[in-house]
Amino acid sequence: MEYKKTPVDQLIPYANNARTHSEEQILKVASSIKEFGFINPVIIDGENGIIAGHCRVESAKRLGMTEVPTLEVKHLSEAQKKAYILADNRLAEDAGWDEELLRIELEGLAELDFDLDSIGFDISELDDIFPDEYDGEADGEIIEPPADPIAKLGDIYLLGRHRLMCGDSTDGNSVNKLMGEGMADMLLTDPPYNVDYEGKTKDRLTITNDSMQDDDFVMLLEGAFGQAVKHMKAGAVFYIWHADSNGLQFRWAVANVGLVVRQCLIWNKNAIVMGRQDYHWKHEPCLYGWKGGAGHLWASDRKQSTVLEFAKPNANKEHPTMKPLELFQYCMLNNTKGDDIVLDLFGGSGTTLIVAQNTGRVCYMMELDPAYCDVIINRWQTLTGQQAINEATGEVFDVGANKNTPQA
Repeated sequence: MEYKKTPVDQLIPYANNARTHSEEQILKVASSIKEFGFINPVIIDGENGIIAGHCRVESAKRLGMTEVPTLEVKHLSEAQKKAYILADNRLAEDAGWDEELLRIELEGLAELDFDLDSIGFDISELDDIFPDEYDGEADGEIIEPPADPIAKLGDIYLLGRHRLMCGDSTDGNSVNKLMGEGMADMLLTDPPYNVDYEGKTKDRLTITNDSMQDDDFVMLLEGAFGQAVKHMKAGAVFYIWHADSNGLQFRWAVANVGLVVRQCLIWNKNAIVMGRQDYHWKHEPCLYGWKGGAGHLWASDRKQSTVLEFAKPNANKEHPTMKPLELFQYCMLNNTKGDDIVLDLFGGSGTTLIVAQNTGRVCYMMELDPAYCDVIINRWQTLTGQQAINEATGEVFDVGANKNTPQA
């Protein structure tokens, strides 16, 4: 075998090459050559006939190259040359991708400001790998949502001082049962973003009520926020996380239930979130304000800004858009004191409840999906070593047996 440079106009394509190359592919390969150089030589026979590398040669022509690196092989018979031309293309098709590792590598390249166009992934492929806007945030013990959850719709569990109900946050009777005589000092919640989000872990986690028509979505938000207002003290602060692309619907819903947005906070992540749009997302907004009728509590100093700098952890198995504990703790400590009640009507993976546990607050939480109610309880039990109790039956939550066990 001989490695050499050969003039492009002397290379002879194989007349019966069954592999086709679109103009789009040729331009992709040209972009790769421009970025990395021509480091994969064209394989030719002893008469400059191309055995492997037809697309690379066409790409070189697009770039105006007059010669390319070639590897001359003379030992192949005519039958072997024909077979290798097919094998070189077919065998590569059997390879696959580890999607999680692929995502991590692509995000790493993007964070280094590397041009992803040069490695061959087009917009539709990136769309399959990354969501349009938001990714998953991980904190604490990894617990997968169970296929056969213990919690059932209508159940209320007592997690120490905290209350968790598996139910509909827009249903007045359900919210009344959750709250009892309690009145919330804060609303801290992370509703579905209505971006048809699918998580990045191998289980491709999804979110209930995350793909709705705009009018239906506003009605969902208004229903939940309206119930929250009924159970908030005058002056109670709210933090409502939302997608920037659906900011109008969130603001409508908040205004329609009589709340006033005082400021919009921005969580500035430490890394971008890969997506198919022109600008990769690196932030999430949060509507901040308080219920009228009384002054609100501000427990922090005068040095805080509307930009919240917290690291974005890796994807998780608990919930596809879970927030870092530190972010919610920052919000909670700024506007509550010990033993205050913090309401969250979209529990998700239970971050609000876990932060309340860590900071001496009390959380009242609603979550519609029984599987995520199990996740919330499991996180709390793992953190505290205590057991949740079904309020109606007195049974303890026993995930090991996958059933409720009567309390001793």
